[in-house]
Amino acid sequence: MRVNGLIVLLLTGLVASTYGFGIYLFAQLVPDMRASLGFDIAYVGTITAAGQAGFLASALLAAWLTPRVGGGWVIFASGAVCALALLLMPLAQNIVLIGVLLTVLAGTAATVFVPMVDVISRAVPYQYRGMAMGLVSSGTSYGVFINSLLVPLYAPQGEWRTVWWIVAILTVVLAAGVFLVFKRARLFACERDHAGTPRPGRSVLREALQGWVYKVWSMNFLIGFSTFPFQNYLSSYLRTELGFGVDYTAQIWAGIGFVGMFSGLALGALSDRIGLRAAMLLVYACVASAAVILVVAPSGYWPLVAGVVFALAFYPIFGLIPAYVSKMASSAALAVTIFGIANIMQGVGGMLGNYCAGVLASVSGSFVAVYAVIAAVAALLAGLTLCLPNERSGGRDATRDHALNR
Repeated sequence: MRVNGLIVLLLTGLVASTYGFGIYLFAQLVPDMRASLGFDIAYVGTITAAGQAGFLASALLAAWLTPRVGGGWVIFASGAVCALALLLMPLAQNIVLIGVLLTVLAGTAATVFVPMVDVISRAVPYQYRGMAMGLVSSGTSYGVFINSLLVPLYAPQGEWRTVWWIVAILTVVLAAGVFLVFKRARLFACERDHAGTPRPGRSVLREALQGWVYKVWSMNFLIGFSTFPFQNYLSSYLRTELGFGVDYTAQIWAGIGFVGMFSGLALGALSDRIGLRAAMLLVYACVASAAVILVVAPSGYWPLVAGVVFALAFYPIFGLIPAYVSKMASSAALAVTIFGIANIMQGVGGMLGNYCAGVLASVSGSFVAVYAVIAAVAALLAGLTLCLPNERSGGRDATRDHALNR
């Protein structure tokens, strides 16, 4: 059990590196890097779009690669590539190279997270998977928290490269730890079928085409469609439409980050007690409540309350869905295939949601309609959750069927 706990902590660390450092650190250092390298703000949008494309392509690659070489190898290789890209960032003088490195970093976020269901299902007992995935899903908030400590220390002095060096060294240490611990836990072995060969992707994909899987994919699409715009337009809504100052807006974001450091673990542990579907319903109720607050009472301390309530939901949901998949799927290979496609659906939903929210705000002249739609989508997600089979009975049936197939 001690080794299992170390595996979960290392996975959490890699999520902190690939998401927190690889995706979100650049956003905090843009002003300092622009002042030093002289690139245009329009290029930031190009980099963001390229990063999203890299994430989607890498999610598909991870879903294809994991059943063939094993989740352990994919995660370790992703961590190593992430460390290398982070090491190259402070050395890069060409903005095009920086864009390429950021696209690679966004890709490693997908190739680290998609195989998690493979490793978690093999390393963590069934009854603790919700808590394990909940903690792993909170890794992003830990990375962002480390960023918030490092950037004020070094960026004002023009030492933005030092920030990249520090997070790169941390990631190198994490990748080395993953290699040693995974090797000891025999997680570099690829799951094999009854014939002794890696499970073929085509038969796994056919097995994935069933009712509850379609619901999960639809839910991931709607999660991206609703939660990504919630964050992306929050500051614009607060500052440009509601007239709140920079300091108050920063306090709201600090509250979101702080709560996110603990909400994944807390909701994950709760899901192991009350069930993953019940925990998902609680999460979607939080998203809906936060959006409704911003529609009907966006004044005083209520936006801060909305931010905290949203943070209770945002980070845990990215652990609850893969935990549910790992319990329902009859094999790790099937779980990875389902979750890989789910990540792609989530990314597409996020892109479409951001675009539609921008158009809706422009046409209506207010962000109120955007958050009203988000509340409605959260209610739809709750309805889909109620249609999902119980993971406890489903997981037992899947496990039994898998044992018979072997």
